[in-house]
Amino acid sequence: MEFEVIQGDIAAQSADALVNAANTSLRMGSGVAGALKRAAGSGLNDEAVAKGPVDLGGVATTDAYDLDAEYVIHAAAMPPGGQSTAESIRNATRNALAEADALNCESVVFPAIGCGIAGFDFEEGIRIICAVIEEYQPESLTDVRLIAYSDDDFEGMQRVAAGVRN
Repeated sequence: MEFEVIQGDIAAQSADALVNAANTSLRMGSGVAGALKRAAGSGLNDEAVAKGPVDLGGVATTDAYDLDAEYVIHAAAMPPGGQSTAESIRNATRNALAEADALNCESVVFPAIGCGIAGFDFEEGIRIICAVIEEYQPESLTDVRLIAYSDDDFEGMQRVAAGVRN
């Protein structure tokens, strides 16, 4: 399926669902999780933790609270304090897409799942995420965005996404 690479703060995006780069405990710490937690209010972390733990590569869905979305899909690509793998990134991305479809979402925004604090190589992680999105056959999804926070990450994402699309 087609997708767009954008730059900005995931917590400021408007979509049916925002994807959180989570660990299996679903406790929201720093990075993407911290940004979402700060913008959504305290209920987001409490609800996420109550739904955990999930399996590596698994997802859990919460309300989006004060975010401009209906849902936050917490995609667990790493164990707490551990590292993500190609398989965990692939499974977390695929499961987040399937969850968004199951919720009848039309739009979803993905961060670089497993590529920040989770320690996986950024470009290889983005390549996996882009490939999974590209091959996914959606039911309701029509607007999938992959978001980068920094200029460098945005340029890298655009380059990798272009390579996957060709």
